[in-house]
Amino acid sequence: METFRDEIPEIEERSSERMNFRTKPRIKKAIQQAAALAGVDDSVFTMNAAYRAAMETIEAHERTALRPVDHAAFFAALDNPPQPTDRLRASFARYAKTVISK
Repeated sequence: METFRDEIPEIEERSSERMNFRTKPRIKKAIQQAAALAGVDDSVFTMNAAYRAAMETIEAHERTALRPVDHAAFFAALDNPPQPTDRLRASFARYAKTVISK
C-alpha cells in the first residue's frame, strides 16, 4: 500500500491563490474517503493529487520518447541533414519578414 506524501510543503511560497470547483457527490465522497484513509484533510489530498497530475502532464509534454528505429533515424538526420528545399527556403524568408526577434 502506498503511503501518502504531502509534496506541497516543499514548495516555499505563501499560499495566496484560490481555486474553486464543483464536483459530483460521488467524486467528493471518494476524495473524502481517500483523504481520511491517508490521514489528511480533503484540500491537502486534492491539492497534492492535482499538483502531481499537473507535473506528470507537463513532464509528458516536455519529453519525447523514441523507439530505437526512430532514435537512429532522428540522430542520423541531425548528423547528416538534408539540403533545404525551395519550400523551406521560402518559409525562412517569410519568417524573417514577419517575425521580429529581440
